[in-house]
Amino acid sequence: MLEWIRDVTDFIFLEDPPQPADVIFVPGNSYAEPSELAAQLYARGLAPHVLPSGRYAIGRGEFAGQTSGARTYTGRFETEWAFMRHVLLQNGVPDAAILREDEATYTYQNAIYSRRRTDAERITVRRALLCCMPQHARRAKMYYETLYPDAELLVCPVQDAPVTRESWMREPEGIDAVLGELERCGAQFHDIMRELLAGQD
Repeated sequence: MLEWIRDVTDFIFLEDPPQPADVIFVPGNSYAEPSELAAQLYARGLAPHVLPSGRYAIGRGEFAGQTSGARTYTGRFETEWAFMRHVLLQNGVPDAAILREDEATYTYQNAIYSRRRTDAERITVRRALLCCMPQHARRAKMYYETLYPDAELLVCPVQDAPVTRESWMREPEGIDAVLGELERCGAQFHDIMRELLAGQD
């Protein structure tokens, strides 16, 4: 493998062993797998709350429906949050454990509005689990770290996913997905970096 491909792989694909935490975050998406994984982690007793976040992708203007997953979840879902909540409920997570955030339309808002929600619920987040598709791991962690700078964020990516660290460089869809994430990790952080720099003054 070319060294630069290995470097991109190591940068984008993150994974941490799950540990007991204060909350499980699920950034907005239309995949069933991250919410299913969050339900599994909840069932193991690793966190008392699950916080899925998302309205719909800002460019779409509506929730377009489930994208992937071995199991199909039927119903009419107005938002990503409603879809993810349904998946969580169908996989054994009690409604009382599911926090609501259904306004965010992009990943940075997922983190911003999740922070508002945990603050409103008076949840002190010292450690959190972050469930996402593998190719989204780095960017999601960057955003949530920005909003939870004092928390330990453990990335728990979906294991059986269409795009993986082993295969992405061999498939056109994987190449587009991973290099697209690499581009966004740079392009979307100019203003955030300036804000962080200004905050140090």
